[in-house]
Amino acid sequence: MVKNRETISQDEKHKIQDAEIRETLSHIEHKILVMSGKGGVGKSTVAAYLAVILAGRGLKVGLMDVDLHGPSIPRLLGLKGSVQPSFHAEKAIPVQFFPNLQVISIESLMGENKDLATIWRGPIKIGVIRQFISDMEWPPLDYLIIDSPPGTGDEPLTVAQTVPDAEALVVTTPQEISLADVRKSIHFCRQVNMKILGIVENMSGMLCPHCGKEIDLFGARGGELLALRESLTFLGKLPLDPEVVRQGDAGRVNGLGSDRSPFTRALNAMVDKVIASTQETSDRRVFPEPKGGESDLDVPRTGDLNKIIFAVPLAEGKLCSHFGHCEQFALVETESGKIKGKMMHNPPPHEPGVLPKWLHELGAHVIIAGGMGSRAQQLFVESGIKVITGAPMDPPEALVSQYLAGILETGGNVCDH
Repeated sequence: MVKNRETISQDEKHKIQDAEIRETLSHIEHKILVMSGKGGVGKSTVAAYLAVILAGRGLKVGLMDVDLHGPSIPRLLGLKGSVQPSFHAEKAIPVQFFPNLQVISIESLMGENKDLATIWRGPIKIGVIRQFISDMEWPPLDYLIIDSPPGTGDEPLTVAQTVPDAEALVVTTPQEISLADVRKSIHFCRQVNMKILGIVENMSGMLCPHCGKEIDLFGARGGELLALRESLTFLGKLPLDPEVVRQGDAGRVNGLGSDRSPFTRALNAMVDKVIASTQETSDRRVFPEPKGGESDLDVPRTGDLNKIIFAVPLAEGKLCSHFGHCEQFALVETESGKIKGKMMHNPPPHEPGVLPKWLHELGAHVIIAGGMGSRAQQLFVESGIKVITGAPMDPPEALVSQYLAGILETGGNVCDH
């Protein structure tokens, strides 16, 4: 029987917390510490957007902000006001951002005044970080992304000691003043035996909005060359994009699943490399509840290895506004909540009832469309295919990923026939 915590010694409390930490970490597959040698390199932006994109791929993700003096994660995600974790059975439940993305930050615990300074010494900071792991009711996760403050102080050291299998994702800019501090971070990781997942070069050039020429504001290839010299994986270059800055200030990240800008394309490529480096297999999956614009037809949501095939009508590689006038259909196959492959098909002539039957024979379970008439929707449902209308004109993989993560923004059905 566990003693009341008020009556046990500090040493016993520490042992109990150690056991709770081990239990929590045992059902988190991959832990990634996002760190940098110096501030101002966009480390928190990379951490937040990495978590969002991973969740957009249908993975279960936790995002923990241990930058106790300058927390940025809640504002980047738009978690404003008095958003605080709830409590259950003496455990705190992190704030739910997406159905499969939960977030915890010291700012969420500071009450209404977010501008108060956090004036803590090392032992208090160490205790808070350990509590973030032990006293939080983290669900089983595919990834826990940990955003740490810049440098090699108490916070990253505590993570290294508390989460022994964490891997470091090091963020830098191309300029030498940043690279000099990043080399210290690399040395830190090697001293504490933390595996380095790779290096990300942020703010790597900017496209001129007038002529389209790339401008190297902070130099070029610094992070890439450093990775080469240190025999580390180079995870990619993220360009400086003023629109990303504006969206981050506004706390809007839902558009990151598409390829609308060089930044989002580079970000998705970086996430591909992170997944390839960390993940082997996972049987977890996420299927969101129906939203407005979806039919009530159920699709398999549970089971070990369910395969769900999504049909997406395309024009020039993106969602066609009307499914009956598309150039091709993309059939995107998912397994265990993850995209496994895509096949392109030329549709038969558009005649009433032909496409629902044809897609049913191809094995489609869900069709994601822009516009669709009510009679066509009925025919799809009769063919056993779930219908989603009013989706944005994004590439098929982005739409499927957004659906699996529960963040697909469905608009009005543009078809009225």
